[in-house]
Amino acid sequence: MTPEQALATRMRSQGLVEPTTLADVVALQAQDVPAARLAAEHRGLTLDGVRTWAMRGTLHLLDARDVGWIVALLGPVFIAAGKRRRDQLGLDDDLCARALPALREVLTEPLTRAEIVRRLAELGIVLDPKSQAPAHLLGFAAHSGVLCRGLDDTYRLLDVELADRGVDELWRRYLRAYAPATAEDFATWSGLPLRRIRSTISFDGLVDTGFGWLPADVEPTEPAGVVRLLGHFDPYLLGYRDRSLALPPEFAPLVQTGGGFLTPHVVEDGRVVGTWRGTEIRPFR
Repeated sequence: MTPEQALATRMRSQGLVEPTTLADVVALQAQDVPAARLAAEHRGLTLDGVRTWAMRGTLHLLDARDVGWIVALLGPVFIAAGKRRRDQLGLDDDLCARALPALREVLTEPLTRAEIVRRLAELGIVLDPKSQAPAHLLGFAAHSGVLCRGLDDTYRLLDVELADRGVDELWRRYLRAYAPATAEDFATWSGLPLRRIRSTISFDGLVDTGFGWLPADVEPTEPAGVVRLLGHFDPYLLGYRDRSLALPPEFAPLVQTGGGFLTPHVVEDGRVVGTWRGTEIRPFR
């Protein structure tokens, strides 16, 4: 596989060449709804899914059929990672344990964060609305499979059954949506520890292309002049640890501005060739 084929194949895997489904792309980053809407439009999708905290502990849009097992797999990782900060905010294990049934009781309808804080206080769970405690408690509840967040930024109960389908299942789904890609790329995208990934995934039925693993039944894609104007949080770059194949290092500072934020960028056959804003396109060359 040539570098050009690898990039063109990644574009096709991600649904940027032909329309796809939310299940096929696994998840769309959705902390910014307009950016998620743009990413969906490029893939022929609508925002019909469940918005909750998933990959990397950030808001993503998932197919409703995948929410239960993905939250069950990733949630405990981010619950453990966030414990120190919760303790600093006064959200000890006892309070968090009491909060989960309380949230189930108060969320009889979609509510804003402020409305939830007021109703929890009536049940004896008092949070400082001016602190980060409410946000971290709601994140804990989402990772516990109790609630999710609508596109209108209200919270509602998550009515799904948690299930255990394992790291290898997510690895296989990830490759279908991002291949060719490496285990390191998968760790960056998912937020799972690389050591755990290496000890649990398999490479049966995969081909090492030199640019990452590819399912053996997927043919390399030839460049065909496909151009897309991608937004702040598009998965195309966020899905990989090493982005140098698609984004030349000398131009990376123009796109990667920190905090997981990307300057809207122009992609041609998988290679980032410039940035854009409104109706203005700024090519690198």
